[in-house]
Amino acid sequence: MRVSSVSELNEIIERSRRIVFFGGAGVSTASGIPDFRSEDGLYAAEYRGVSPEEILSAMYFMMHTSEFYDYYRRYMIYPDAEPNAVHRYLYELEKRDRLRGIVTQNIDGLHRKAGNKRVYELHGSVLENYCVDCETEYPVEKILQSEGVPRCDKCGGIIKPWVVLYGEIPDKYTMIGAQREISGADTMIVAGTSLSVEPAASLINDFSGRNLVVINKSPTPADERATLLIREDVNEVFSRLACEQ
Repeated sequence: MRVSSVSELNEIIERSRRIVFFGGAGVSTASGIPDFRSEDGLYAAEYRGVSPEEILSAMYFMMHTSEFYDYYRRYMIYPDAEPNAVHRYLYELEKRDRLRGIVTQNIDGLHRKAGNKRVYELHGSVLENYCVDCETEYPVEKILQSEGVPRCDKCGGIIKPWVVLYGEIPDKYTMIGAQREISGADTMIVAGTSLSVEPAASLINDFSGRNLVVINKSPTPADERATLLIREDVNEVFSRLACEQ
């Protein structure tokens, strides 16, 4: 079903008691962070003759760590990005105890920056980093303020972002927590994602609640299952949604 307003979405939210939000890159574009698979996204062009998918792989990190960090600092970290209308609305929804969890494919940390506590970051966060040898943890400033390959202050080991690279498996406990919240939700809002990245995309199969809302500018595999389908920019939808409160 297509709708031209968010009134029906607002009604669904007001009737719901256990909402789970599942978001992707489209959630953060209004904060100045590009998505991946659109025409202007990060994956639209190679970097020094290498595809972004290859650069952001575990193998490339191990074999070409310096080149990985050249790309990573330039395109994956946005220290000045601020939460947008989506993040702010979800924070208010959590304070009302309607939102039971945010399951995000994003690594920018903006949901937590907005104040949300129940966040399941399936692909990790650029804000968290660790030494691969002694596991000492470092903030993102350590990456930004270093040159070349960042090294541990304690043991000299390589510091790695706490993000899930291609070829790596998402954290088991994060996945279990996300599955638990999704399976117990009465409403699931899927927004700003093409649902093309596994295993994250398959998590919607754990939802058996009453309302499945899909908000995305382009078609997704979940459209046919959706109770409510909105083909618009997610930030615009949530900006209007906030005005109806």
